[in-house]
Amino acid sequence: MKKIIFFHLLNDYSGSPKVLSQVIEAVSKEGFEAELFLGGKGNAGFLSSAPCIQKRYFYKRFDNKLMTLVSYSLSQFLLFFRLLGYRDKSAVFYVNTLLPFGAALAGKVLGIKVVYHIHETSIRPKPLKFFLRWIVEKCSSENIFVSYFLAQSEGFSNIDNRVIYNSLPLSMSLVAQRHSYQPLIDDEFNVLMICSLKAYKGVNEFVEIAKLLNSNPTVKLKLVLGATDAEVAEFFSSITLPGNLEVVSSCADVVPHYQKASVLLSLSKPNECVETFGLTILEGLSFGIPCIVPPVGGPIELVSDGIEGFLMSSDRVEEIAEKLVCLQSNPDVCYSLSEAAKLKSLGFSSKKFESGVLGVFDGN
Repeated sequence: MKKIIFFHLLNDYSGSPKVLSQVIEAVSKEGFEAELFLGGKGNAGFLSSAPCIQKRYFYKRFDNKLMTLVSYSLSQFLLFFRLLGYRDKSAVFYVNTLLPFGAALAGKVLGIKVVYHIHETSIRPKPLKFFLRWIVEKCSSENIFVSYFLAQSEGFSNIDNRVIYNSLPLSMSLVAQRHSYQPLIDDEFNVLMICSLKAYKGVNEFVEIAKLLNSNPTVKLKLVLGATDAEVAEFFSSITLPGNLEVVSSCADVVPHYQKASVLLSLSKPNECVETFGLTILEGLSFGIPCIVPPVGGPIELVSDGIEGFLMSSDRVEEIAEKLVCLQSNPDVCYSLSEAAKLKSLGFSSKKFESGVLGVFDGN
């Protein structure tokens, strides 16, 4: 039985651990022996219930960025030395994101095949990104990219590269298929954004849009964040939130929020972080929710302007607010966008995703 050892740095409710949990589930169903090395202690996230043997290695985040960088570097060197005793060369080291470089180095030294699943490359400081890309060049046998945009902009000419689009877990997909989209629920037009608590995700812009729409009693905005209550409180400590905005933290189940959404926003700031795919966008499309997304990067592989939603830069907050008011007043337009959104989402099925992932291990 082939053994696949997965490596991830931090378990939380963001996109990369969510996708990895789907990969682990897919290979486990096929009878592969799966093992997961996970950084940190006791972090709640999508990988907590992954169907595999789980082992922890040292990693701790600090408020101080330099201390976090030191902790991260130490974690990877400790992981490297821990893995040097591994002798099963028929196994595969599956490195999720660029960050667990210790596993890739160990795989290279041990003569074990290394596969990278690359979700994004907006890594700072830049010297760290250059170093991590160098590790990939020297250690990886095959790279999986989550979009053609990412493969073209960050691909490696000397390594086999393949694109495997993310998909919804089957359980969520079945719920989405049964969902009947409504532009208004209880006479309210609900604007949703789901993201990590980072300024470059457009969190502040979402707040500004809420302020612009605060005088409209039927428009409500909800911001669902992959962060703790304490992190949310600290981030917004000097920001006055308008009454039409609800902030939700540490949300493990986002389905109820999609079921009540009229429009989904993705407001990543391209000058700071180009969205490489947009898993929340795909989730929104699957529920038939019209999406307003950045006009660059992976999102344009999901949304065509005026078809499933609209392509708009996050700095155009006044125009986005006007577009939301326009959609609120035109339910027929919302229904048309919704129908196209559901149709588009069918091209990103879990069956295609699982087939693509399992194809990585064919003949290995």
